[in-house]
Amino acid sequence: MPVTAINHFNLRTPYPTMLQLKDFYCDVLGLKVGPREGFSSRGFWLYLGDKAVLHLAEYRGDEAVLTNVLTSLDHVSFTCTDMPAMEAHLHACKVDYTVRDLPALQVKQINFKDPVGNGVELFFHMD
Repeated sequence: MPVTAINHFNLRTPYPTMLQLKDFYCDVLGLKVGPREGFSSRGFWLYLGDKAVLHLAEYRGDEAVLTNVLTSLDHVSFTCTDMPAMEAHLHACKVDYTVRDLPALQVKQINFKDPVGNGVELFFHMD
């Protein structure tokens, strides 16, 4: 029973922050809101093509959400094409980013943070 793929990642936040994240991942990365059935809580499933890759769920706990704790999650990575177009798009969206060149792997990466500080990596194979 080997693991064969990543199914999705989930971000749980208060509703106003969830709306901000939805807009960011749709506007900046081009994910699309799609079907999310069978849940009574508010949330969104964001799709890449026909696959829901990011689940956004409302945090409804009694305690305040902790924003000052360390976690081991560093970033989520998306495979991309057309690096120049993506850089132009990030400039237009006013997203600050860095570029990392890994010539031994024939890869370039664009790295930035989403509105709540989660790391996002865009992974480009260089031919």
